Amino acid sequence: MGAVRDVCVIGLGLVGGSLLRAAAAAGRKVWGATDSTLDAQAAAAEGYAVSTDVPQALRRAAEADAVIALAVPLPALDTVLPLVAEYAPDCVLTDVTSVKTPVRDAVRRTVPTARYVGGHPMAGTAKSGWAAGTATLFVGAAWVVAIEEDTDLAAWREVATLALDTGAHVVPLGCQAHDEVVARISHLPHLFAAVLAAVGSFGGPLAAALAAGSFADGTRVAGTRPDLVRAMVEGNRAALLPVLDEALGKLGAARGALASTGGVAATIEAGHAGARALAEHRNASRAAVTVDLTAPEARDGLVALGERGGRITAIAGEVASGEVC
Repeated sequence: MGAVRDVCVIGLGLVGGSLLRAAAAAGRKVWGATDSTLDAQAAAAEGYAVSTDVPQALRRAAEADAVIALAVPLPALDTVLPLVAEYAPDCVLTDVTSVKTPVRDAVRRTVPTARYVGGHPMAGTAKSGWAAGTATLFVGAAWVVAIEEDTDLAAWREVATLALDTGAHVVPLGCQAHDEVVARISHLPHLFAAVLAAVGSFGGPLAAALAAGSFADGTRVAGTRPDLVRAMVEGNRAALLPVLDEALGKLGAARGALASTGGVAATIEAGHAGARALAEHRNASRAAVTVDLTAPEARDGLVALGERGGRITAIAGEVASGEVC
């Protein structure tokens, strides 16, 4: 594969700042830029080569043929991608945005020469900004590395290797499949957390005094910056709407059962069974697999692996090693 590429991170909040730290800890040369003066100053004070000059960071990336990682909210891509097109149009380009199809389409329109591979680390907290980041944020986490029909497999390997360097494991998925599943396990929970927190707050001081673990667990992500939540949820509108309809249907059925029979056994039991099924899959024994990245069927093999809940845990030369249930 050759020398390990340098990494340029644009956006130094929780995820971008953690990626910069993790890549540096893995021995990579790193630098970055952000439009937040406070984040840039804090990162520079810790010895990182960062500034608020995005064009300068991108020019350096072009000179070094570095991997560029965009760690900005979805709406900010309209500002950042034209800069990538101007200063570093041929680099390996990835992102950490929680929606993949709109980013893929925006890159194709704006930076068609970029060797783009979408990414989404499934890790984070309700906190934001450089100060919230840590070099260990991704350890043990799933990191989706998108693979489409036109994805350059050499570029995919570069981005997957970067994800592995942070301590994550890689889940190869198409953009549409990614967006559909995160609508269920990430974006819908953010909406539900917002509703739960709003309803709970109507209970006033007494609700605050009595709220315990179940309420805290259900509303944790409601503490995330609202603009970040809006960007991910609204950006995945097409995939989220049918999932939201499904959830509202189940809530409506629970409401109807409670009103008519006084019981919600079906709802509670279905939820319990669902939680057990997810836990059993997470804890299931896994079989080792390998994918030859030079084989004609490599792309299909990677996608099939990801869609079965499999993961890549190492890449050596042209071979990706992983496991699947």
